Amino acid sequence: MTARLADIAAQAGVSEATVSRVLNGKPGVAAATRQSVLAALDVLGYERPVRLRQRSAGLVGLITPELDNPIFPALAQVIGQALTRQGYTPVLATQTPGGSTEDELTEMLVERGVSGIIFVSGLHADTTADMTRYDQLRGKGVPYVLINGFSPKVQAPFVSPDDRAAMQLAVTHLAALGHTRIGLAVGPKRFVPVLRKIEGFRLGMQARLGLAPAQCEELIQHSLYTLEGGQAAATALIERGCTAVVCASDMMALGAIRAARQQGLHVPGDVSVVGFDDSPLIAFTDPPLTTIRQPVQAMGQAAVRALLEEIGGTPAPHSEFVFMPELVVRGSTASGPHGQRSSERPSSERRSDGNEDQTDG
Repeated sequence: MTARLADIAAQAGVSEATVSRVLNGKPGVAAATRQSVLAALDVLGYERPVRLRQRSAGLVGLITPELDNPIFPALAQVIGQALTRQGYTPVLATQTPGGSTEDELTEMLVERGVSGIIFVSGLHADTTADMTRYDQLRGKGVPYVLINGFSPKVQAPFVSPDDRAAMQLAVTHLAALGHTRIGLAVGPKRFVPVLRKIEGFRLGMQARLGLAPAQCEELIQHSLYTLEGGQAAATALIERGCTAVVCASDMMALGAIRAARQQGLHVPGDVSVVGFDDSPLIAFTDPPLTTIRQPVQAMGQAAVRALLEEIGGTPAPHSEFVFMPELVVRGSTASGPHGQRSSERPSSERRSDGNEDQTDG
């Protein structure tokens, strides 16, 4: 190692101590000097350390689930724009069924020397997943931020929408319209956002309709976060007498509308449907979808800020940044069969005719 340092130092025209600082990624070395040392490595045929190969390019990895759900491309766009404005280059790595796993994508990004990684709805949201993978990543010196889902076992910044508040907004809206049999269509129970939505749903049903948690059980249906999953869940809930269905994603909500129509029911005349996300173009469905808007813009920007603080050597708080969602009322909800539309609408609601500008995420 001494001979190697001496060779590199002689080639670059710097001290061995400077070479050591560059190879170990230490601060306090001028950019031009750092480049001279890296060039000397290349000339002498030495392989650059993995962390130095491309990190100078300012690459930041973004790992998302499949892009079928429009909310993920929307988040990726916000994050990508925020990174680009700060001089970083986003690298989108998408999980697909039967394709690369989160661990494989992470390894690929680390090998390419990314400055940091943002995980969207990853294994950190799965209560059954092994969280030591994130400790191992931190051990490699790669900063990261996690969006959607929280684990106390992972020491990193988390960014999430307030899933509990979202469900309480939806239940409050539907109860004000006179609905008393409100169903909840959600994803698999092992995911943190699902557990939080269930908790918020129960709190809302107890506060607005006086239902105990045990009474809510038959009103909760687990399924997949897809159109087909929403259709299956809503079919079961409608058969149990639900006149309104709150869905954990807009895609599920579109499936719920299909389920109602297949049973000869009208939306919103017979069944009201509420989505979650406010995905791009969802205001232009038939009927325009009442939904809970995720604060995508604020969440994406917060994730980038937290990551850049970590990269800059000023770690962001190892806690969760929680953002308040917004109820956007459109045409898929109406008065329930046993009540009239409330003359008062909660201040957290926003009425939309379906033609609003959707650029605010």
